[in-house]
Amino acid sequence: METTPPPSEPRKRGRPKGSTKAKADKDKEPGGGGASSKMRGSGGERRNTATDESYAHWKQLVPVLYDWLASHNLVWPSLSCRWGPVLERGTYKNKQRLYLSEQTDHTQPNTLIIANCEVVKPRVAAENHIANFNEDARSPYVKKYKTILHPGEVNRIRELPQNKNIVATHTDCPEVLIWDVEAQPNRHALLGAADSRPDLVLTGHQDNAEFALAMCPAEPFVLSGGKDKSVVLWSIQDHVSTLAADTTQSAEAASSIVKAADNSTVGPRGVFEGHSDTVEDVQFCPSSSQQFCSVGDDSCLILWDARIGNNPVVKVEKAHNADLHCVDWNSHDENYILTGSADHTVCMFDRRNLTSNGVGLPVHKFEGHKAAVLCVQWSPDKRSVFGSSAEDGLLNIWDYEKIGQKEEMGSKSPSTPAGLFFQHAGHRDKVVDFHWNAYDPWTIVSVSDDGEFSGGGGTLQLWRMTDLLYRPKEEVLAELQKFKDHVIECSKTS
Repeated sequence: METTPPPSEPRKRGRPKGSTKAKADKDKEPGGGGASSKMRGSGGERRNTATDESYAHWKQLVPVLYDWLASHNLVWPSLSCRWGPVLERGTYKNKQRLYLSEQTDHTQPNTLIIANCEVVKPRVAAENHIANFNEDARSPYVKKYKTILHPGEVNRIRELPQNKNIVATHTDCPEVLIWDVEAQPNRHALLGAADSRPDLVLTGHQDNAEFALAMCPAEPFVLSGGKDKSVVLWSIQDHVSTLAADTTQSAEAASSIVKAADNSTVGPRGVFEGHSDTVEDVQFCPSSSQQFCSVGDDSCLILWDARIGNNPVVKVEKAHNADLHCVDWNSHDENYILTGSADHTVCMFDRRNLTSNGVGLPVHKFEGHKAAVLCVQWSPDKRSVFGSSAEDGLLNIWDYEKIGQKEEMGSKSPSTPAGLFFQHAGHRDKVVDFHWNAYDPWTIVSVSDDGEFSGGGGTLQLWRMTDLLYRPKEEVLAELQKFKDHVIECSKTS
């Protein structure tokens, strides 16, 4: 089986390379999939050694840099991870839903996974507990709760803000699939088993829509983009309350993914055309179901307003110097929009001043990645903070308010990119997705395709940096002074 698609197939942005190769085939290869086989290929040994050294250095720093970290080795690669609702609140930790996927090699069905995870509260985890995780094992903090047999691999997962038990998924087809994860039956991932049937199917694309997917914070609206170069808008207002009305139908009729559990399909509110290549990501304005933006392989950032028609309101012809992979809109200040690109950069745009002669005019260009940026997301906890993940295996945390601030002598490396204040280096290959936790400040879940290094299908990590890095400087200095005084006092009495 080929490990990369032929040129005629759609480009799989951020998709694990070689993940569709059967594990049995890998085991038959010389070296049996052991350490020697992982180093094969052009520059593989050098790259593996450099990655191992970088990872070992990061792991030594974990007790200093993190308030909490859990690493979970995945059996199969996952392309998306999302926080769900909080189920229980405890004294030391909360129980919360987590959505991810399993992209298999066709010896088992592709699945949408609903997991329950325990999120340890700030300043609870012991230092040795944080440091002594096993990256080759499954974490006790993450437990599979339910499996949905997904028709095709899951490229993207998005939860409905108005009801986080409702999720939308993208696969390699034109439709958007809507699932009520609580009402869906738990399935066993057995070869030949019939696919689970989505509760609702959204139609309107004329070609595959694989990655670009968003849910509206203001109303139950869904937005999608695809290979047909269009952006499609739906409302599921009339269907949310009746989802999964007939999940007991015979599975024999489930041969097509366009057949929902109760045969419900929804057509679009609007189809918006203005891109000249594949639409890679879409995002709603946080306060509106009618205003949204999109980015694509044509290097364009486009703003739309469904109230005034299906044509672009503003089109930034050259937002980056390469394909755009991701976009996010600031919920704290709706003037600011982030874009991430194959040119390794993240741009922050102000929608009041997007272009200069049609070319993108970003407020700032963030240059800290060494490979294509796959995901950007504003923090829900501070208006100026956002994260970006890339194919270089890094998840960078930025604060645009720190740009231009004078640093104390020696406190910052001269080579540190402007605005970068934390770098999560716990993944050993491309970080395909991450998500800030809206219920637990400064907590992130991230997933990577580093199966060659981790001995599995990839790595899922739940983590929170130490609060000494983001709390007000005066508070931190006062706390450190108290700690210093305490140590001095203890040394006098000992």
